[in-house]
Amino acid sequence: MLDTIIKGGMVIDGTGSPARQADIGIKGDRIVAVGRVEGPAARVIDAAGLLVTPGFVDVHTHYDAQLFWDPYATPSGPSGVTSVIAGNCGFSLAPLQPRDADFLRRMLAQVEGMPLEALENGLSWDWRTFADFLSRFEGKLGVNAAFMVGHTAIRRSVMGEAATGNKASPEQVDQMVELLHECLDAGGLGLSTSLSYTHIDGAGRPVPSRFADWESEVVPLYRAVGDHPGTTLEFIIDGCGGKFSDAEIDLMKKMSVSAKRLLNWNILHINADAPDVYSHQMDASRKVAEAGGWVSALTMPVNVPNTVSFLSHCVLHILPGWGEVLRLPVPERIEALRKPEVRKYLMDKAHSPEAGQRGPRTTRWERYTIGATFAPENAGMEGRNLGEIAKEQGKTPTDCIFDIVVADELKTALWPNSRDDSPESWAVRKDAWNDDYILLGGSDAGAHLDRMCGAAYPAAFIADCLHGKKLVPVERAVRMMTQLPARHFGLVERGELREGWKADITVIDPARVGATPVQRADDLPGGAWRLVSVAKGVEHVLVNGRAIVSGGGITGDLPGQVLRSGIDTYTVTPKSAALERAPQRENA
Repeated sequence: MLDTIIKGGMVIDGTGSPARQADIGIKGDRIVAVGRVEGPAARVIDAAGLLVTPGFVDVHTHYDAQLFWDPYATPSGPSGVTSVIAGNCGFSLAPLQPRDADFLRRMLAQVEGMPLEALENGLSWDWRTFADFLSRFEGKLGVNAAFMVGHTAIRRSVMGEAATGNKASPEQVDQMVELLHECLDAGGLGLSTSLSYTHIDGAGRPVPSRFADWESEVVPLYRAVGDHPGTTLEFIIDGCGGKFSDAEIDLMKKMSVSAKRLLNWNILHINADAPDVYSHQMDASRKVAEAGGWVSALTMPVNVPNTVSFLSHCVLHILPGWGEVLRLPVPERIEALRKPEVRKYLMDKAHSPEAGQRGPRTTRWERYTIGATFAPENAGMEGRNLGEIAKEQGKTPTDCIFDIVVADELKTALWPNSRDDSPESWAVRKDAWNDDYILLGGSDAGAHLDRMCGAAYPAAFIADCLHGKKLVPVERAVRMMTQLPARHFGLVERGELREGWKADITVIDPARVGATPVQRADDLPGGAWRLVSVAKGVEHVLVNGRAIVSGGGITGDLPGQVLRSGIDTYTVTPKSAALERAPQRENA
């Protein structure tokens, strides 16, 4: 007898093939039949009129901490995501020395927007090795989860406080390489690092990985990853936010070629107003391929709104001169922002050559929409355009926004209007999705909880393909979020609805699919809050054959697995990826 039959749905198998009506038979954690399935089953899911797809793979998350108190990685699991990859951008929670727990907590609170209260109250912080860390999730996951090994954790474990501000000695690099081998032996998916100016720790200093010498430390660490089967590479560097330098492209080549592994970076913004940036960044992938490597750019298939805040870390903090003001204690920060000379200083710095294009774009206040407000004098502003408010008040947009946030004691939510939502930008995106070096993802789910939520992007993208812009057939959209990411990371027998493969399955109502607007949820440990966007129309989600969502609600079952490199993943090299992509182009 089968455990489950999903009956009569429109099956989109993840390969890009046309949807077809079929049943799916499941026994244990496997799909045992796709077609017409008869006979008894412990459970029959009536999927008539519904879409049946592989579970989605979210390739760039920061669920490392949240999974301790939320095994379903909400809102990702209820959005149809069955496998997540965490530990990105150089930030993992292991290996861990006791002295480093508070440093890591405060760094994650600053750089990844995870509330400190949640990190302090939701985790025990008593593991040491990567193996010990992974073991904490055995039998306690709703979704499958793979974890990258973070460069900062490695560096801090070896160098302690000296990891900030100092170059590693040859002996310390050797110790880091040895420790990385140990983490990968335990099942770490690969190595991630941050070399980006955007990443700072809880004290406002560059994160430890940014002090690494590229040639003597970064390259040896990435080369070590190639000694382990089923591993991969990830990084973020200054050029990810604009154009790569020749030195950065050369580093990419050395990373991927020396390790014989695929490298991915986050995140490619596509804007028709800056076509040279997009083409330059993708040309970097082709230059790396010519050298025998492979670099994939992550990009989101939907726009994810981001709030800007003068209270918590956001893009404003990385503008020249702004960080020193916005890191002041809140009372001092408020007093500083009242002063005309401080406002002028900040705006001058935002328009200085060192700010590049980011400064003027970020501080075009007239484009902002006011979100939640708190002061009586700001009543009625929520949902309104700041430029219009400034005109009514007879103020410059700069004075208007500073007056609003000061009155709110900096708690105002500010929504910049998207600069890349034009038909021209979407046309560029559609073309980009056919590029071999594009990978859909970059939700940052589990991070930046106070200013964004991209976790529900699979449901939002499918809704857009069915009822919105309809840029690609829904079958192709599913493939880009299932088979292609599963193949990139070498997930064994996942990403397709195929007999003998793992039963990671999502069942969707095509009439209702979508995602709610971003809303506040007060559901984190320590009384902390987050922003969430919840999927609509995701009726059932099965992980390894067992339902974690049924009838749209979480079941309480915990069938998820820790995905360990070399066991639950196979090796994908630049050469094998290139050979695999050739026939895919014909089916795109």
